[in-house]
Formats: sequence, structure tokens, C-alpha cells
Amino acid sequence: MSEDHYLVGLDLAGRRVVLVGGGTVAQRRLPRLIGAGAAVELISPHTTAAVGAMADAGEVVWHRRRYTDGDLEGAWYALACTDDPQVNAAVCAEAERRRVFCVRADAGTEGTAVTAASGRHEGLVVGVLSGGEPLRSAAVRDNIVAALDSGLIADTVPRRDGELPGVALVGGGPGDPELITVKGRRLLARADVVVADRLGPRELLDELRPDVEIVDAAKIPYGRAASQDFINQTLIEHAKAGRFVVRLKGGDPYVFGRGFEELLACAEAGVPVTVVPGITSAFSVPAIAGVPVTHRGVAHEVVVVSGHVPPGHEASLTDWDALGRMRGTIVLMMGVDKLDRFAGALLAAGRPGDTPVAIVENGTMPTQRITRSTLDTVAADAEAAGVRPPAVTVIGPVAGLSQNS
Repeated sequence: MSEDHYLVGLDLAGRRVVLVGGGTVAQRRLPRLIGAGAAVELISPHTTAAVGAMADAGEVVWHRRRYTDGDLEGAWYALACTDDPQVNAAVCAEAERRRVFCVRADAGTEGTAVTAASGRHEGLVVGVLSGGEPLRSAAVRDNIVAALDSGLIADTVPRRDGELPGVALVGGGPGDPELITVKGRRLLARADVVVADRLGPRELLDELRPDVEIVDAAKIPYGRAASQDFINQTLIEHAKAGRFVVRLKGGDPYVFGRGFEELLACAEAGVPVTVVPGITSAFSVPAIAGVPVTHRGVAHEVVVVSGHVPPGHEASLTDWDALGRMRGTIVLMMGVDKLDRFAGALLAAGRPGDTPVAIVENGTMPTQRITRSTLDTVAADAEAAGVRPPAVTVIGPVAGLSQNS
């Protein structure tokens, strides 16, 4: 077979595709075939658990037997993916007789087709072939997709006259620029205006085009803060002026991030909004610091609580008595300055004084620091340690775990 392949896309929707072999190679190939709408028939006496689950879900038809000559009748495409070279050779031989293109997984150049190293980027399928060097193809594919996702390679579609680009609410994650989602980073690279929180991945602002306008929407504890009305109006005005606006927020827009308030304001003004979820600091910051918010046999429930409304406040929506009675994990956000009141409410409701507590400051950032304490002394310990926001406080048995537990 020639190594100078002709790269082509196949429309397999509704067409019979036969895959022989149910191991890890099949596990890798099946999702894209299913995604393409192919009518996949799998022939193998055994499968991996994941492949079996696809069959159980009705995504493929599984013939639980060995391959026999004649199985490719009526097929449009075939894949020989067993760990037996003789079986794979037989599948390819039948495919040759029936003029069915066939991929041979164990010896790519022995089949009549090869699978390109492929990746996706916003509706694009990027495919790379390099003859008999699949690792090289995969490496080049990864670099191209990463460059597209990050905006290093432009993927722009000219805007139509009068088109309203709108607003994207992008969750930037806990602060480490590598923890923003692929979609979030891609949309950020396309922004005309970025309305940025101080808790978002700040380093990414330096990668923006020089003409991108950055609007500071920081809300600094004990200091100045941009009002929510100012933020809402900024999003609306820029979007209505025909600019694509990214609202770059720390964590997830909908986890104590006022993201839904901004969506409602934009919707009322007729501005379209795309929501890109982010990795919430409530779970990721403890994880980076070595504190799991759940652990088998230790904690089977997690409650995330905002520290903006302290216990006893007339507007409080939090049932502190219920939180005191539970034995799972409480993750307290934005509550550093009122730790004494939160701890007191939990102690009064029945939480033991020796309940472990872990406070993680500046999670995922170079200045990350963890302070460990117990519920009865956490307020004094935090003050002595000089704990400052942003910080995530984990209360419960999991806060006392370590890698040696």
C-alpha cells in the first residue's frame, strides 16, 4: 500500500460499518464512528467494559462471536482491530475482494485505508496523516488544535453587517491560567472587550491582541469595587456597539459569581449570551491543596456556603442549625472576616469543637498557602496566621486527611 494517502472525509451516517475486535483499540475508535452516525456492527467474543457499555446503550450492535468470512457483506467501511494478526489480515483480504476500504490497526500500511489523527475545534475537524508515523501525526494534530484553541492560529469568520456578537460569560477557573476550559480560552482570544475579575486567570490578559479593551470589574474585599450595575451596563453597551465581549470571571459564573444576574440583564436588553462553565474554586482549590471535599467512608455530602451573609443576619437564607447537625463537608466561600461567627454558629448547632478545618489562600497560585486548625480555634488561628482573602475554608473530617491517611 502506498504511504502517500489521499485524505478524504467519509459520510458514514446511517451506513453499515463493521469493526472486528472489542479491545482498547475499538474503545478508542468507536466514539468518533458513533458520533458520525455510522451504523456500527461490532464483531468480537469479548469487549472491554467501556465497549460493552456502548453496546448495552444501543450505540453499536454487538455480535458476540469471532469474525468469519462474509461478515463484511454490505459494509461501507471496515476496521480490523483485533490482537491477532491473522484475523486482521483475513478481514483486510475480504475487504479487498468486496472493494470495502479497511483500516488495519496493527499494521496500518497493510490496509486500504488509514485513520487520520484527528481533532475538533468549533465545528472544524483537523486531520493529519504522515504515512507510517502515527505518533508524528498525533503530535502535529495536538499542536494545531492547541494553537487554534488558544487563538495562536486565527480561526475567524467575517462578521455580517449588523450582526450582534454578544457576550460570553466565561468561567476562568480558580486562577491558574492552565485551568480555564478550552472553550473559554478560545473565546477569550476572540474578544474585542474583556470585562475582567481580579480572581480570573490574570496572566491570560497579557496574551490578548493589543487592540482589545480591558475593563476592570474587580470586587476587592475591604476596598473599592465595581458595582454590579456598572458591570451589567458595560457588557450591554459594548455588545450593542457591535463588539464581542467576554466577561472573564473567577471560578464558575454561576457559583456565587453573579453570572445569572448578568445574563438576565443582557437578556432584558436583547443581548445574546453564551455561558461557558468554569472549574469552581469551591472544589478545585481544596483539591490542589490536598484536601478532597469527599472521601469514601469519611464524607458523603458537601454543602457550599457563601460567607457574604453571616449567621444571625435577618436576610440569611442559610439554615445553620441544619449545617451544624450534618457530618459531611462544608465549603465556605468569602468568609474570612467572619470566621468567628460561622464557627460559633456551627458549634452552637452541634458540630464538635475538634472538627478539622483547612483554609486555603490564593488557591492554585504561586502564593497558595494552607492553614489547618479545628472549629473551636479556627478564628483565632486564622487571625494569628494573617489569613486574607481570597480563601476557601473547608470544614469537616476531610480537612484532617493527608496523603498518608
